[in-house]
Amino acid sequence: MKIRLLVAQAAIVIAGAAAVAGSASAQVVIVAPNAPPPMRVEPAPPARAGYVWDRGHWRWDHGQYAWNPGHWEAERAGYHWVPGHWIARDGAYRWRPGHWA
Repeated sequence: MKIRLLVAQAAIVIAGAAAVAGSASAQVVIVAPNAPPPMRVEPAPPARAGYVWDRGHWRWDHGQYAWNPGHWEAERAGYHWVPGHWIARDGAYRWRPGHWA
């Protein structure tokens, strides 16, 4: 009887862990009703070995755009950095986060 109980408890724990792992990879879709303001002029700092500069961008925050300054991203060998950008679709603007490709 104890073995059945342990097997059932282990199955519940494994199912819960799988559910958490699945939800952790879910992507949040950011949609704004209007176009972002023009990009700000933000000079890139001098090159830094092992990193790429991700330029600043406008983010949608509580019903309005807010500036998010640029930052360094650690390089990934064999990949290039694609900066995040806004895409106009269906009368709204959707944020496509920066990523390695």
